[in-house]
Amino acid sequence: MSDRDPFGELERAFDLFNDQFGTGVASVPTDVVDEGETFVVHADLPGFDTDDIEVQLVEDRKLTVTATASEERETHDGTYVQRERHRQSASRTVVLPEPVDESETSAAYEEGVLTVRLPKAALSDD
Repeated sequence: MSDRDPFGELERAFDLFNDQFGTGVASVPTDVVDEGETFVVHADLPGFDTDDIEVQLVEDRKLTVTATASEERETHDGTYVQRERHRQSASRTVVLPEPVDESETSAAYEEGVLTVRLPKAALSDD
């Protein structure tokens, strides 16, 4: 069995592409903590505002965090005009080990870290 990590290699390739071409698309560093009855996801999103962040839960197990910010600046200095545009986005999907209760999910964003609390779904007796 090989020690090669194809997903890690793919992520490094995207990072290299982003660095060289300034696309500003990045993966979000994420921690998932099992607190017994709740999963807590911490996602690092420095430089974004609360309104820039979207959190989506699909199929009770797939949490997707997306952040997009745009900035436009104009500088006038005599006859010279400079106009710059910057767009930054980051996204991450995390598959949780168990289904969660979407109606009880909460999120908070503080000091560049998004914290999402996802209570585990109650097991049904079939």
